Parts: sequence; structure tokens; C-alpha cells
Amino acid sequence: MNAQKSTLKPQDIMLLLKIVSLDAANWNQTEMAEALFLSQSEVSQSIARLKYSGLLDPKGKIVMKLGLMDFLQYGIKYAFPQRPGSVVRGIATSHSAAPLNEHINSTEHYVWPYGKGNLRGHGIQPLYPSVPQAALKDEKLHRLLALVDALRVGKARERELAIVELKTCLGIGE
Repeated sequence: MNAQKSTLKPQDIMLLLKIVSLDAANWNQTEMAEALFLSQSEVSQSIARLKYSGLLDPKGKIVMKLGLMDFLQYGIKYAFPQRPGSVVRGIATSHSAAPLNEHINSTEHYVWPYGKGNLRGHGIQPLYPSVPQAALKDEKLHRLLALVDALRVGKARERELAIVELKTCLGIGE
């Protein structure tokens, strides 16, 4: 695989988090494509990149959770940086969504811009354009994506809480 084809893309992280949310190794590409609003070829290419990076096992079914946690904790904010934008209607993310909204009380909300959203807040561009739709269909995926956004845009406290929550979700002990 050449360097350009092996570089991770944002949808790869979304796919990994969806696999984690399913907590099963018997998923298939067709269902994954539908759930994430991706084409089957995008899913296939994503799986190839993730296997090459070591974030999926060689068979392409099981997430390498320690590697994923390392990448999220230390690399996501550099690989896919984001800054809060103007106030828009959208879907809660970062500290404005579960589970962090249970620990952080803030009047400043962060949202993924989405016309059918139910909250106004500073817009955070999602990892991939289909994130809001996919998150609305899967609460566990929404939680994981929101935690990742806390790592991308959060302050120290939000980041620390997100790391603890992500480790719990991934079943990784301290």
C-alpha cells in the first residue's frame, strides 16, 4: 500500500468507533456502510487503511483497542484538529453531550451543525459529514463520537474526563 493510500482518514475513526459500539466481530461491510452513510467502497478502503495502520486486526474485524486509545488520546487533536465556530442549530457533541454533560455544567454548548438538530451552540465540524445522521441512529456511537470531539476541542478537564470515559467504553483498565 503506498503512502497516500495508507494515510488514515476521518471516516476511518468513525468506522472504528462504530465497530466498538457494536461490540461484536460478526459485522459486515454492507450493514456498516448503511449505518454510517458511507459507500461500500469507502468502507472497504477504510478497512484496508485500518489494517495497515494496525488499528484493526489482520482479518479486519476486531479493533485493536489499546492502539485506538493511544491514537485518540495523543493524536486525534493533531490529525483532525477543530476549533469551535459560530452559533448554529445542531446535535450536541463534546461536553454538551452524554456522558460528559453529566459531569460538566456549561452554558456554552458545542454542536455538530445539522438542520434537524435540537440545540443551538458553537459549531464543531464532525469528523465526517455523515456523523450527525449516524449518531442519531446509534446512541452508543453518539457517545463515542462526542468523547472524541472532547479530545479534539476540549480544555484540560474535558479531555481528562473524556479519556477516562473512553477507556471505560473500550474496556481498557487504568
